Amino acid sequence: MSKTMRIALETPALAANVCGVNSENLVLVEKAFDVLIDAPGDGFVVHGPAEGQHGAIEVLKTLVIEAKTGKSPDAASVRAAITFAKKGDEFSAKDGFYVPRSRRLISPRNPAQKIYLNLLKGADADLVFGVGPAGTGKTFLAVCYGASLLADRKIDKLIIARPAVEAGERLGFLPGALEEKIDPYMLPVWDALDVALGQETVLKRRAEGRIEVAPLAFMRGRTLSHAFVIMDEAQNATTGQMQMVLTRLGEGSRMVVTGDPSQSDLPAGQVSGLSHALEILNGVKGCAMAQFTQKDVVRHPLVARIVAAYASVGKPD
Repeated sequence: MSKTMRIALETPALAANVCGVNSENLVLVEKAFDVLIDAPGDGFVVHGPAEGQHGAIEVLKTLVIEAKTGKSPDAASVRAAITFAKKGDEFSAKDGFYVPRSRRLISPRNPAQKIYLNLLKGADADLVFGVGPAGTGKTFLAVCYGASLLADRKIDKLIIARPAVEAGERLGFLPGALEEKIDPYMLPVWDALDVALGQETVLKRRAEGRIEVAPLAFMRGRTLSHAFVIMDEAQNATTGQMQMVLTRLGEGSRMVVTGDPSQSDLPAGQVSGLSHALEILNGVKGCAMAQFTQKDVVRHPLVARIVAAYASVGKPD
């Protein structure tokens, strides 16, 4: 007969929040650790191998903490807790951050994101690189953290820039005036801002000039003071563009550069400014890098497998 481990809870409602709809959260935990979980109402009872029990218990403890905030853990939260438990890494609310006013808690989904967030929140580096494949949360976390600083009035401006090159397309091919061209191209950024601040606040801060989203060309000749600057899709910047943007930093500003050096859409033979910057700035005081891999993809589980499949054959000509 296998041994069991138990977690006692204060109320049945708390247990229901942890379980999710049709106990889907418990099913994910059971599959991950090869255990069976009973939920009698006053807690959880875990049956199975000792190692699996310990892992499942750690996940359940994390989910209980989240449920106590009033939020029911979703599948993404469960997968994140499973990832931390399997890697033997500790996870708590202090590893994330709250966006003031919205009171939304932004938490890391895996140890790589935890390292990245610690760099973003830390005071040791004013230039942070977030490098790795799509779907690892590099841009989302940077935008949400910048939004939290803006909402807390710790910065005057949140500035997000992207090279106007992606997947062989240029802004000139899009219809409309410049702002109309830019907005669809920056959709992932606007989505992240809406999640962090809400659409109404985003529109208000944009009208005030406190949120600025623009192509890299708009950075030329400026000194960006008391701002949080994000350079997204940096693998598509030339070495000249990269140097230009990195030297825009002014007093009281910090910068985050995100991208995937393996996915540059620059013309064949042209060196990516991101790859070049990572090489020459390695070890420079005030610069830091968080490295993500395909194992850190936090979108639909299939995305990680798609990334791995494409990585195995290389980028097409």
